[in-house]
Amino acid sequence: MFTGASSTGALAVRDGRIAALGEPAVRRLITGRTEVVRLRGRTLLPGFIDAHAHPVFGGLLGLRCDLTGAVDAADCLRLVGEHRGGEGWLLGGGWDSALFPGGAPSAAALDEVTGSRPAYLLNRDHHGAWVNTAALRRAGVDAATPDPPDGRIERDALGRPTGTLHEGAADLVGRVLAAPDPGEYRAALLAGQRTLHAHGVTGWQDAIVGPYLGHADLLEVYRSLDAAGRVSGRVQAALWWDRHRGPEQLPELLDRRTRGRRFRAEHVKIMVDGVCENRTAAMVHPYLGRRTGGLAHFSPAGLREAVGALAEAGFPVHFHAVGDRAVRDALDAVAAAPARGLRHQIAHAQVVRRADLPRFRELGVIANVQAAWAVHDAAMTELTLPELGAERAARQYPFRSLEEAGALLAGGSDWPVSDPAPLVAVHAAVNRCEPDGGPPLLPEQAISLRAALRAHTSGSAAACGFEREAGSLELGMAADLALLDRDLFAAPRSEIAEARVAATFVDGAPVHGG
Repeated sequence: MFTGASSTGALAVRDGRIAALGEPAVRRLITGRTEVVRLRGRTLLPGFIDAHAHPVFGGLLGLRCDLTGAVDAADCLRLVGEHRGGEGWLLGGGWDSALFPGGAPSAAALDEVTGSRPAYLLNRDHHGAWVNTAALRRAGVDAATPDPPDGRIERDALGRPTGTLHEGAADLVGRVLAAPDPGEYRAALLAGQRTLHAHGVTGWQDAIVGPYLGHADLLEVYRSLDAAGRVSGRVQAALWWDRHRGPEQLPELLDRRTRGRRFRAEHVKIMVDGVCENRTAAMVHPYLGRRTGGLAHFSPAGLREAVGALAEAGFPVHFHAVGDRAVRDALDAVAAAPARGLRHQIAHAQVVRRADLPRFRELGVIANVQAAWAVHDAAMTELTLPELGAERAARQYPFRSLEEAGALLAGGSDWPVSDPAPLVAVHAAVNRCEPDGGPPLLPEQAISLRAALRAHTSGSAAACGFEREAGSLELGMAADLALLDRDLFAAPRSEIAEARVAATFVDGAPVHGG
């Protein structure tokens, strides 16, 4: 029994479900054997659901060379140097593109701290890799190697690779990595879910389940741990759509579709474009002073074909679409596909044409937003704004406009791309700045605290297909709960990110704290 909950007054749990709401109803159920938790000014919320995360990738960073804490380029190299002494491939990542000129670190700098040991380090957004000369040699990548259709090799004036591989170009090296260790991946999943639970997350959508940029296919990792009862949150997997193939891969996806104990694999991920920071997000018009409008991984017709085939087979599509062209093309593909009552979603939606805002509601497409990015951080000020120009920059992360247009918002972290704490994203959605302050990014696009919390609970439950069992405090729903250390609604909005999770429960059982 929880008494003092800010939204209900009290809540009772029985057999993993919410059995009563409100002080009178709850008191009638209290016996001498009832455990009563008095909130005393704290806040009880539905457990947060992360609609777009990569917890295995996040867990792997803790087991490999983790550069997420680096403060500058020199710090990255120092951390890499600490791993020099091992054997085989030096793996890891998490480096921030904004720490390097043009977002492109060099193989030469990496060579100085790695020597002859090949190194493959994914950047923080997992849209590129930093490699050394030994890795390029192992992969046979040189000046004569053409850019793949879905990527770009950074080169010097003579056409020689300089060490940064964008998007699909990272696979030129990723495909020659040593075979993955299943035990390492299982350990990474267990570590990743512990991290999410510590931040009040009770469920998530793993946004890439399939081979990606050197990472192993995660399906059997999830299936095996779920069968053993070791997956402790509700998980929806977005199965990877191989963009180098077409609808002929559909039978394989049908074989991979899964509904286990707590793990499901019922959605399909299509990556339509890249990211703004390296000019691979697909834009309607070219980037400022450039001849390119980014990198669209599909023609409009090809995307319509893929989405139509998936919808016919009953797969909701989880689109990665950052640029305004990518968002438009994804919406067009949904409009052309059989409806089938499916809830498709567009993740990121960083730059959106104003004409496309109402189409989210009209087509029933969920806006799966990563609010922690809607701030004036280094990636925004140094890499993104100079490429977009004023008009496009003013259309970034339009949360309020989407809300006012009737779109359903879901919230995700994209961890390890950004902080796994939902309250950091909620803070940014409300304040449009980082927790330590700074000038807000397009403050007119801020949303209310309650709207931001809904996005990270009931909105994300809908994005994951959990809305009938989790995401809200209602009778009969699963007792997936997050207990905060303060009354979030009474605190100044500038202090939202300071709140901490005291305990997390899934089906009424503690998975953190408690």
